[in-house]
Amino acid sequence: MLRPLHDEFGWPLGTISAAVSVNLLLYGLTAPFAAALMERFGIRRVVMGALLLVAAGSGLTVFMRQSWQLILCWGVLVGLGTGSMALGFVAVIANRWFVKHRGLVTGVLTAGGAAGNLVFLPVLASLTEHRGWRVAALTVAGVALLVVPLVGWKLRDHPSSLGLGPLGGEYQRPQPIAPAGAARTALRALGQAARTRPFWLLAGGFAICGATTNGLVGTHFIPAAHDHGMAETAAASLLALVGLFDIAGTIISGWLTDRVDSRVLLGVYYFGRGLSLLVLPSLFAAGAHPSMVVFILFYGLDWVATVPPTVTLCREYFGASGPVVFGWVFASHQFGAAIAASSAGFLRDQLGTYDAAWYGAGALAILASLLSLMLFAGKHLKPIAPGIGLATAKA
Repeated sequence: MLRPLHDEFGWPLGTISAAVSVNLLLYGLTAPFAAALMERFGIRRVVMGALLLVAAGSGLTVFMRQSWQLILCWGVLVGLGTGSMALGFVAVIANRWFVKHRGLVTGVLTAGGAAGNLVFLPVLASLTEHRGWRVAALTVAGVALLVVPLVGWKLRDHPSSLGLGPLGGEYQRPQPIAPAGAARTALRALGQAARTRPFWLLAGGFAICGATTNGLVGTHFIPAAHDHGMAETAAASLLALVGLFDIAGTIISGWLTDRVDSRVLLGVYYFGRGLSLLVLPSLFAAGAHPSMVVFILFYGLDWVATVPPTVTLCREYFGASGPVVFGWVFASHQFGAAIAASSAGFLRDQLGTYDAAWYGAGALAILASLLSLMLFAGKHLKPIAPGIGLATAKA
């Protein structure tokens, strides 16, 4: 929707990208608090509330006239809603419902986001082109509302509510409701985890992950391709293919996470991503030639393949508090995404091209590879004690 909003309202791409940046930032910052809220009020209630926020934020954009309203609706409301049912939600589900195959399950659940790209991007691009961006925004709102009753009907908070234990584990009595103070819980987890070296290495690498995926490619690939003469629908279809290959890549990554050291996987994933981004500027053209399709294939397989090993490492280093700590690591992911989204828009406005953004992102991804390999220095640390009251283990 960047180009249609620019054409209708005359807002600079940098201004519109700022709304995307707020969205991405809140998408991440919400995750640890949402994970703590799920402990307090249950998964089902939090997800239903999140879907209602998405519907409200997307639906209200049709009435906006000023750029700050875009930031409020798409940035704040949609950011809070999507952040409440994003990767922090994945970590809670995997940790609570599975002992066996946790890595694979994390990959499958993460691939759900990629499936959304595959299904919705071409549809929304076509609606935007032929019916206008308002119809596309209302479609997002309507679909979010349709999912609310499904969540209320089928989603359960704990396997014990069905008389079951987690897959591969023993039955446990229903967990008592966590004490009030989700914000305190999340902040305490951050304060303790931030005292360790692995947290900063994971957060730094994941910040670069966000910058090189959601922030840059997810936000600016379509307008960048349009700069080279490619139709927006064709560019959106290519970006949707990233989602197709991402489904396979993330599931495979989850399977590998159960078998290969997660530090090695992250090092390989980030290094390959960096090389592909350094090549990307030379691949843009008016049509989708074979070299670009190869890039889409490779990049799609790598897109969020980083999630299963990162979730596993958070559990390894931070024990039962892993889901909440991962929420903070994911917040760094979206912080990087927000910086990349706004910076790339600014560079495009100033230089007339996205090339500098692609080259910078490639270099950062290679740096993330090095940060991941540095985690080997703390490989033999004992996990931090279970529970939110984290121990003071140092790395």
